Amino acid sequence: MQALVIAAHGSHLNAESSTPTFDHADTIRRSGAFDEVRESFWKEEPHFREALRTLESDEVYLVPLFVSEGYFTEQVIPREFRLDEWDVDQWDSDGTGATHTTLTATDTDQTVHYCGPVGTHDAMSDVIVQRAESVTGDPEVGEGFGLAVVGHGTERNENSAKAIEYHADNIRERGRFDEVKALYMDEDPEVDDVTDFFESDDVVVVPLFIADGYHTQEDIPEDMGLTDDYRTGWETPAEVDGHRIWYSGAVGTEPLLADVVLERAADAGADVRDAIERIREETGGERVTADD
Repeated sequence: MQALVIAAHGSHLNAESSTPTFDHADTIRRSGAFDEVRESFWKEEPHFREALRTLESDEVYLVPLFVSEGYFTEQVIPREFRLDEWDVDQWDSDGTGATHTTLTATDTDQTVHYCGPVGTHDAMSDVIVQRAESVTGDPEVGEGFGLAVVGHGTERNENSAKAIEYHADNIRERGRFDEVKALYMDEDPEVDDVTDFFESDDVVVVPLFIADGYHTQEDIPEDMGLTDDYRTGWETPAEVDGHRIWYSGAVGTEPLLADVVLERAADAGADVRDAIERIREETGGERVTADD
């Protein structure tokens, strides 16, 4: 038997934080790709430490529902899942290149294929583009539009910015949007000044966050000038400094993200290609490359 475990952060303060994780797990469960599918969290139940013990499967694909490589993917998850053989060098990554490594969970003796985070997989670029389609209601959105990919940014984890730049570069190479920029909350260039960085009249803003919360629903809308008070909401699109801003909210709420989870497992050897095709068809996703 084979199982999939999705490892996410969760929150004691925001009840909606775990919603995307459960939604994507349900989508994958319906696809029949694995004998068992489990959600697990750092700040909610079921907790990381208990997840493997709830499974009958002796082979597990462990996929972090995180944006970037860093503290959680390199220290917390391996420790809490008791992957004692883990060494970050096994990913052979420069900050965005983690794929997978195969380890043994010491207390359950299960084989665990530990995958890189969803946020740095190439397929996440497709999710960002589909998020732009969803918020504009236009499956052909691109010409005449700018696209801002927004991340947290932090001096504590340089890989946080690398993930944002990686996808901005990927999407820019496709030539679909007139302009593509990487912006940040806590680094320059800052999302507060989004209209300073675009000539396009229409700009789609997609935050590379897994779930909607304080940053995506309060900070970013107010910082961009969409609203003076997030509690009163904002229009979509909203007029800001002569531009129309189409704000999408967290990319992780896009249904196509379930595909990225499966792509991670497939890269680690899981036979899930049929399920990937079904999920892409179900969610309207299309695999795109720069050459397309």
